Amino acid sequence: MIRLLIADDHPAFRRGLELMLADADDIPIVGEADTGERAVELAESLAPDVILMDLRMPGLDGIEATRRLTRVRSAAAVVVLTMFEDDDSVFAAMRAGARGYLLKGAEQDEIIRAIRAAAAGEAIFGPQVAQRIIAHFASGSGSVAAAFPSLTEREREVLEMVATGKGNAVIAHELMISLKTVRNHVSNIFTKLQVSERSQAIVKAREAGLGRA
Repeated sequence: MIRLLIADDHPAFRRGLELMLADADDIPIVGEADTGERAVELAESLAPDVILMDLRMPGLDGIEATRRLTRVRSAAAVVVLTMFEDDDSVFAAMRAGARGYLLKGAEQDEIIRAIRAAAAGEAIFGPQVAQRIIAHFASGSGSVAAAFPSLTEREREVLEMVATGKGNAVIAHELMISLKTVRNHVSNIFTKLQVSERSQAIVKAREAGLGRA
């Protein structure tokens, strides 16, 4: 039997999952959480084998909840089930320790297969997500992630642009974000790369393969 915990802040969606999984006799739903905090609490008290985790929930989000759960040696396997398929969300979930990533709208068989795979220690991703992961590593981004594992996807994107010599105003314009947001990203990058100025960050970035095009 695979004991399942569902973490999602939408009651109607949780009910839909209950109905969807009703035919899977080997997957009893042992609990439901509507916040990340509640998911962590129920995981400790109910000891589920797998948690279906939404990313956007009030208070503690699914990423941080997953990170906290995976720190525990006997933690349940987390399979993300969300509507977000952007690179930032996908790779943040993977770095947090998720063993699977599906999009809401996945078919019943796909969700059941992911739950069973996660319980068996495997990792499984939906087709769209798998394509993003393949494209990410095919573009060489995987090596950058290895070089700078503490950076978020957005911070790597900003660092790539810094490495090509672009200023903050240009970066803000091209990414369609505020100048203040760019400055915050750059400041975080400096801290994580342990550098004090832009030229040092550019050197480190180019040594990792960024900004050479």
